[in-house]
Amino acid sequence: MSKKIFHLPDVGEGLVEAEIVVWKVSVGDVVILNQPLVDIETAKATVELPSPFAGVVTELHGAPGDTIQVDESLITFEVSGDESEATVEEPIVNEAVGAGREAVLIGYGVAKEEAVTTRTRRRNAPETTPSVARTQVRTTPPVRLYAKQHGIDLNTITGTGRDGVITRSDVEGADTKVTPPKHSPSTGANTPSRFVGRDLEPWSSGQLEERIPVKGVLKSMSEAMASSAFSQPRAAVWVRIDATKTMELVASLKKHPNMQDVRISPLVFVALGLCDAARHYPGINSYFDMKTNEVVVRRTVNLGIAANTERGLIVPNIKQADQLDLVGMANALTTLVDKARSGTTTPNEMLGTSLTITNVGPFGVDAAIPIIPPGSGAIIAIGQIAPAPWVVDNQVVVRQVCEIAMSFDHRHIDGALASMVLNHLGRFLSDPAPSLLAN
Repeated sequence: MSKKIFHLPDVGEGLVEAEIVVWKVSVGDVVILNQPLVDIETAKATVELPSPFAGVVTELHGAPGDTIQVDESLITFEVSGDESEATVEEPIVNEAVGAGREAVLIGYGVAKEEAVTTRTRRRNAPETTPSVARTQVRTTPPVRLYAKQHGIDLNTITGTGRDGVITRSDVEGADTKVTPPKHSPSTGANTPSRFVGRDLEPWSSGQLEERIPVKGVLKSMSEAMASSAFSQPRAAVWVRIDATKTMELVASLKKHPNMQDVRISPLVFVALGLCDAARHYPGINSYFDMKTNEVVVRRTVNLGIAANTERGLIVPNIKQADQLDLVGMANALTTLVDKARSGTTTPNEMLGTSLTITNVGPFGVDAAIPIIPPGSGAIIAIGQIAPAPWVVDNQVVVRQVCEIAMSFDHRHIDGALASMVLNHLGRFLSDPAPSLLAN
């Protein structure tokens, strides 16, 4: 037998620490390769780490709520000599890292996920006990993620992979039941409300003064906003537009038989319009690198979408959004929103944002001046699209009107560039069909 220590991996480029949310194993448990070990929270994402070893848990280096630094000891295993020698599978890694970067372990899943494996206690068991765990559900973290997103119970599937491992093809071929989205309950003086990712006690029954620890999503959000507010001189421009043709196109596409499986919304056209503006004015897709004293212009858009989730505000992004067409953008937004709501957004999906959209319209708000996310140069806020008086051919008519605001880093983006970008987006949304055909 030999000892193996699993150190906390870098689950996203540049992350330095993580908070233990919940352990899924205990000392004495027998685990198998890729069995879920622990949920950790870092950079606004809750990540499930799979086991890189098969063996017996001998020590947990931390309790829920503790913060562990990357490369510090997380969990210690006792593995048999033949097990440690014969195990050839490597921990699942991020294969999309660039040259010169280390591959990092990527765990998939979220806190509160129902356990997919059962615990087996080591009580005077022979050294061959780890084989008992082979009767548990066996698959890889990406397949667990896919099954969770589609509401599939892995216990009902027979694996066709090696040694009965459940493959993605097995899950895709299974009958699915999609879990309906959760709807926020009505709130009032006698009902709880959501605040910084938790249920806040009602006004009528809560404590007179309540203190909330600043950690997890709240810590990440507060640090990012404070950094932005005190390091990026912010300016803003805004415009009111007639979005009637956008709304008519949305309604028409929803009725089209070829678009029945595509989730079309005005946000899809806002995203397409912002990417189109970046292609015409690349300077808007830039950021100020204070370490090198350079302005960096990027010619690919990682489009961030601010999402209000059960855990708080997060901003995942769509990689290379400027390469997507109408259907591609709609599908990418659907995936982003669904993952954010289900809590399965990974740290990598929140890194590298170059432009951001925050949509305050669903809350019945006309406009907002947002704070710029660190590492980017601009953010767009979209207000509600609602009927309002509008002048057309010198006549006052009722149109679908919307207000758009842009906050930008005034160190390198001037008012002229910001105004041209916002004007371009406004013209796109005023009549999106010609622009879509031109692209």
